[in-house]
Amino acid sequence: MSLSADARAASTLWNHGEVDIGAVLGLEQLTWGMLLLVVIAAFCAGWIDAVVGGGGLLQLPALLLIPGISPVQALATNKLASVFGTATSSATYYRRAKPDLRTALPMAIIALIGSFGGAAVATVLPPAAFKPIIVIALLAVALFTAFRPQMGAATQLRFHGHKHHIMAGAAGLGIGFYDGMIGPGTGTFLVITLVALLGYDFLQASAKAKIVNLATNAGALMLFIPHGAVLWLLGGILAVANVAGSYLGSRMAISRGTTFIRVVFLVVVIALIGKLGVDVWNENIVPAFASIAG
Repeated sequence: MSLSADARAASTLWNHGEVDIGAVLGLEQLTWGMLLLVVIAAFCAGWIDAVVGGGGLLQLPALLLIPGISPVQALATNKLASVFGTATSSATYYRRAKPDLRTALPMAIIALIGSFGGAAVATVLPPAAFKPIIVIALLAVALFTAFRPQMGAATQLRFHGHKHHIMAGAAGLGIGFYDGMIGPGTGTFLVITLVALLGYDFLQASAKAKIVNLATNAGALMLFIPHGAVLWLLGGILAVANVAGSYLGSRMAISRGTTFIRVVFLVVVIALIGKLGVDVWNENIVPAFASIAG
């Protein structure tokens, strides 16, 4: 069985001990140092995602640092790695925290539908239009969480029966829509919604959030694959790192409990406010001042 030209070239490089990792992975300007940085980012992102969500704040920007990678390729490859990571943390949480699938699975299906809708809206309405509102909402979430230390300490459901599932479905639809349109911080929004709106403790909220986030990641990947946007070899390497981080993060969250998750949650929310705040400054405020000055 003959090897392809690319495979033969890669084999020659390996045999001579001069591996051009960029040529192997289809990104000519990718260096070993850059690959190591992105792999470390994927591991840390998997850990963050497993605890409270928001790992995309780290993994996606790291991918965009690679010379020659397009934004669509970065998004698609990020989703590939994240699917494996969220699947790992979902399985770990399910075995150890026993989340109620009667809430998580319908919420996940509705969130997947919402993510398709958000992606469609993103094609006609720029995400920059929504980011100022999201920053304000995140500030409110951070203050609410910081000044209510008992929130999420224990599960005290606010709704029961059909109303509980209706509220969970509405939340899944809205957050899935956000994931399809903007993306970063989806897991964080899921956790705070499950805690503040539905009344779960942080551990149970994180467990359910992973299942829902797995669905939204898979939904986005289903759109990217037919367009050939996924860098499979790079995505596979990052998936291994993401899985390792997700496994470690979910085990730590389960063993240390709601207090640990709450602290990490606040740190991630503050980071998300910072990231989106910079986006608002560059995409909304600076152009507004430029148009006034002009």
